[in-house]
Amino acid sequence: GSNSAWVCQFLQQTALFGYGIAYTITASISFRAILKANCYHAHGHDAPCSFDGSYYMLMFGGVQLLLSSIPDFHDMAWLSVVAAVMSFSYAFIGLGLGLANTISNGVIKGSITGVPMKTPVAKVWRVSQAIGDIAFAYPYSLILLEIQDTLKSPPAENKTMKKASIISILVTTFFYLCCGCFGYAAFGNDAPGNLLTGFGFYEPYWLIDFANACIILHLLGGYQVYSQPIYQFADRHFAERYPGSGFVNDFHTVKVPLLPPYRVNLLRVCFRTAYVASTTAVAIFFPYFNEILALLGALNFWPLAIYFPVEMYFIQRKVPRWSTRWLLLQGFSTVCLLISAFALVGSIQGVISQKLG
Repeated sequence: GSNSAWVCQFLQQTALFGYGIAYTITASISFRAILKANCYHAHGHDAPCSFDGSYYMLMFGGVQLLLSSIPDFHDMAWLSVVAAVMSFSYAFIGLGLGLANTISNGVIKGSITGVPMKTPVAKVWRVSQAIGDIAFAYPYSLILLEIQDTLKSPPAENKTMKKASIISILVTTFFYLCCGCFGYAAFGNDAPGNLLTGFGFYEPYWLIDFANACIILHLLGGYQVYSQPIYQFADRHFAERYPGSGFVNDFHTVKVPLLPPYRVNLLRVCFRTAYVASTTAVAIFFPYFNEILALLGALNFWPLAIYFPVEMYFIQRKVPRWSTRWLLLQGFSTVCLLISAFALVGSIQGVISQKLG
């Protein structure tokens, strides 16, 4: 129905905006990690190497503003290739360093109960934030249909997408489990929230630099992958609502020396500038890596990855009410709702405590 479609669209657009914020925070952390790695290598691991993240968020936002102004950027297939290569590179590096550190330690650190906290309540909050982080780890469902829409047939788009989804879930789960388990085995309760930026690893510093450079390049493309659907929605929405507006529909040719003529649309310039500026501003105000990721994951996981797909499945397959399949899927959806609510409350508490602390 139209009401469900509008709710789903609102949640999706909000989630995509949130991922822009998360990517801005993560990129600034990786920028600083490169500088810290070089500083620690030059002056020792106890040196006071600290750098302000706001400057690097602004720099990342400036690059995104430039990328957002490139016409037909969403049609550049090489973007996904570069992002995938970068992702595999830093994932292999994180996995390799965790495994090597575990072997050199000669012992598996940590415990089955995880990091001890001062009070049981603090432990509950930390567990809820961890669940939110796990939910954030599979955000591709937000843009699955946008990706599927770019595929050509035959074979049928949904069949190709199903195969691609199975492969991607298996590969990403393998890396998540290996990096998480080996990272915890290597550092135990001292494991940082981000293995490649929290300085569990100091050497080889050049490899840490390379891994964080891969993260930054991945995030430059990833930000656009999650922003382009919003840009295209805004272009369509305003063009349909104001068909006679020159501000919305007219293109102006701008000639830049040594470059081909460039067509500029004033609406696109204003909207995309405001969008990038807003994600950057929120990231500067709430620069909390794990807490923001947990909040986004908890907020979007149940409605977009569980509820709407289950409801659509009921309608498409005409599943009878109170049948065994209906009861099982409704139970599954309810359990996921409770877990998401638990993670959401803990994530909000984490963001507030970080801001006030």
